[in-house]
This record gives sequence, structure tokens and C-alpha cells, in this order.
Amino acid sequence: METIHPAATIGHVHLTVSRLETMAQFYGTVLGFHEAQRDGARTVFLSATGGHPFHIGLTEAEDPTPPPSRAAGLYHLAVLLPSRRDLARLLRRVVRHGVRIDGAADHSASEAIYFRDPEGNGIEIYADRDRSRWIVRGDEIVLTSDPLDLEALLAEATDAEAAASGAGPGARIGHVHLRVSDLDRAEAFYHGALGFQVTTRAYPGALFFSAGGYHHHIAANIWAGRGIPRAPVGRPGLRDFTIHLPSQEEADRILQSLAARKISIEATVDHDTFRAISLRDLDGIGVALTLERKVGGLSPQPSGPPLGRRGTG
Repeated sequence: METIHPAATIGHVHLTVSRLETMAQFYGTVLGFHEAQRDGARTVFLSATGGHPFHIGLTEAEDPTPPPSRAAGLYHLAVLLPSRRDLARLLRRVVRHGVRIDGAADHSASEAIYFRDPEGNGIEIYADRDRSRWIVRGDEIVLTSDPLDLEALLAEATDAEAAASGAGPGARIGHVHLRVSDLDRAEAFYHGALGFQVTTRAYPGALFFSAGGYHHHIAANIWAGRGIPRAPVGRPGLRDFTIHLPSQEEADRILQSLAARKISIEATVDHDTFRAISLRDLDGIGVALTLERKVGGLSPQPSGPPLGRRGTG
């Protein structure tokens, strides 16, 4: 089995929401993302710069009924910040807006803060430590969940800095953490079919997957129980997340791997500037493989066709 290209990354996270403008205001005002594009009256894409690449997609649900609390789907999306000082600035901003912090942890490879958006979607904001400080045992990266010194972190920034800056232009989606029904099934898809490496097996009830030796781009847990229902389609929650691929050759390799395992493709969109391939993992979670095509020197992040909490990592 071939591993995924080391340059593969998480692109954006697309949520189905009950209240589009409320959610757009939260991600804009609290986290400091900027509106980058509107598709009709029901979809907004936001980014750290106000342009490409997108980081957050929001589409208003036709059926606003909340999904089952224990269904497969998003555990949290994780915004990676360039430095500890950037993390301190954004934490101060989040606190100033009255958002309740659910948790904070020192994961050895990173420092992380957890909270939720107005519709209960989990959010992590974090900053990585230098890779030379990561703890590696054998072929696994050790991710701890030790207490984080919040006072020391907050001392890295001032309220004035927090008011003046949001996520900042260097912010991006570092990883997604998913609720799944079975870890073996998650491994069969993300490792077996897509080729992500398993970086951590030691954390109870969870697996961590990455490309290129990162601590993780995708995490999966069974903390809501084994055999939970499949991800609902069209209801508020995770619509899909994108895995950005560096080449057509890598996309073709993955498509061959998916076909060999009889995992079907839901849709493919070909455009002058991008290609997006939509599918679902073995729990019905939407995944879009995206590939940029440079036109006129520009290389925009594709939005792709829309589909359908506290914690570690």
C-alpha cells in the first residue's frame, strides 16, 4: 500500500448550519476570519485573508433539525496558528467575546484551546511546538493531554493586540477530529484507502493519521460509543472537509485505491482552476479530494461541491 503524498493537507471544513448569518458573524467577529465568497443566498466561504484558500464553509440547512448527538461526524475542527503568540492573541479575543472555554491542554507537540461555535460544533485553536521537541517512540508520535498554563499563555499577548487581530493571515485548518463508529473501519478508509500514516495508536479510543510526518491531519475517536449511527445528510453539522492533493498523479493513485475497495465517488467537478472529487468515508462523513490548477499565475483553493468538544488533538 502506498502512503499519501507528504504534501497533502487539510483544505477547508464545510459546515451545514441552522442560522447562516449568526454563524458567519461568529467566525468573522470572534475568530477573525473574513468573508471570501458567497454562493447564492445560502452559502458563505470564509478565510484568514478574505481570499483563497478558503478555511471555513457555511451552508444553511434546508432541514434545521439538529442531528443525533451521538452520530458520526465532526468532533472538532482545528485552526492552526503560526506561533504561540498568535495563539495567545486569538485566545484573548475569544475570551473577550464571552465564549466559554471547554478545555485546554498541552499535547507535547502542540498547545491547544477548545470551545464551541453557537451551534455546538467543536473548535480547537492551537500552535505547534518545533518538531525537534516532539516526543517520538518507535514509529509513533506521543500526544499527551497535560494541563496547559493558561496564565503563561495569555501573558504572551495584550488585549489591544487581540482586538486588532483575529486568526491572522497565517492561520489555516491544521486538522479535523471525527466521531466514528469503529476505529478499524476508520483505519481501513483513511490509512488503507487514502494512504494516511497512523501516527498514534496509544491514545485510548482514538487513532491519529497524517501525511508527511505531521502529528496528525485527521483524528478519529469512538468516545461516543461503538456502532453509533452514520453521519446524517443535510442536517446541521459537518457537511464535508477537503483533503488538498498536490498533483493529478496523486489524485489518480487514490482513485485507483478507492475503486479497488469498491468505495464509490459521489461527484466530480472539473473547472479551469480546480478539480474536486466528493465521496464519503465508511461512516458517511463527507470528504472532498481537491486539486488546484494554476491559471494566469493564480492558484485558488477550490471550494468543491458541497456534500450532503472538548477533546484531544
